[in-house]
Amino acid sequence: MPLEPGLSARIERRVTPELTASAFGSGLVNGLATPMMIALMEQAAVEAVAAELEEGQSTVGTKLEVSHLAPTPVGMLVRARAELEEIDRRRLVFSVVAEDEVGEIGRGSHERFIIELSSFEEKIADRGN
Repeated sequence: MPLEPGLSARIERRVTPELTASAFGSGLVNGLATPMMIALMEQAAVEAVAAELEEGQSTVGTKLEVSHLAPTPVGMLVRARAELEEIDRRRLVFSVVAEDEVGEIGRGSHERFIIELSSFEEKIADRGN
C-alpha cells in the first residue's frame, strides 16, 4: 500500500509507576504523565507510515497540538492511535487519540516530516560541532 491518507497504527501500554507525572517530573500526581501519552501518540504515528517509506527514510515530529482530557491510574491499559489525514510532499499530518480502559483521555493532531536518515544524521553531527 503506498503512502496515503487512512494509514493508521495503534500502540498499547500498561501504565507503570515509571510512566506517571510524579516519576517523569511533569507533575506531582501518580497518573499517566502527559509527555508519556504524547510519546505513545508519536510512536503510533511513526508506525502508521514506517512500512510505506523508502529505504533510508524515516519521519521526525515537528508539531503537536494535544489535549490531555482525563487521568489514567497505574495499572490501566492505554491505547494511542494515529491516523494519517494529510500528505503535502514530505509533510504528514495525523489525527491522534489516546484512550484508557474507561474512555478517551487525549486527542489532537501531530505533524511529521519525511527525512533522509543519512543527511539528517549529518545535520545532527554538524550542529554538535
